[in-house]
Amino acid sequence: MIPILLAAALAAPTTLAEMRWHKRVLLVAAPAADDAGIAGQRRALAGWDKGARERDLAIVTVIGDRVTGATDSAAALRTRHRLPRDRFVAILIGKDGGEKMRAGSPIPAETLAETIDAMPMRRARLD
Repeated sequence: MIPILLAAALAAPTTLAEMRWHKRVLLVAAPAADDAGIAGQRRALAGWDKGARERDLAIVTVIGDRVTGATDSAAALRTRHRLPRDRFVAILIGKDGGEKMRAGSPIPAETLAETIDAMPMRRARLD
C-alpha cells in the first residue's frame, strides 16, 4: 500500500458528509483488491503525499464491501455515488460535496492537481 492510501486509512475515520467543506475526496472503487485499476491508482498517487495534503485531499476506497478512509458503508457510498460493483471507478469530490471528475481508469496525480488548482475555493486560497 502506498503512503497516501495508508495515511487515509489510518486517519481518524469520518463520513464523507462530515468531510464536506473541509476536504476534497478522491473516491476510488473496485470489485476486488487485486483489481488493475486500484493498482494503477496507487501507482499514480505514489510520492504525491505532499501535493494531496496541500490540496486538502482525502482518499476513500471501496473495495468489494470494505471501505477505508471513511466510516460510510460500502452500500451507502455505492448508492449515493453510483459506484459500479463490477468495475473500477475514481471520482473527485469537491469540498462542496459535488462530483468534479469521474473516470473509469486511474486518474494521474497531475490531472488531480490541475483540476483541484482550477477550483474556485483553491484559487481563492492561492490568491
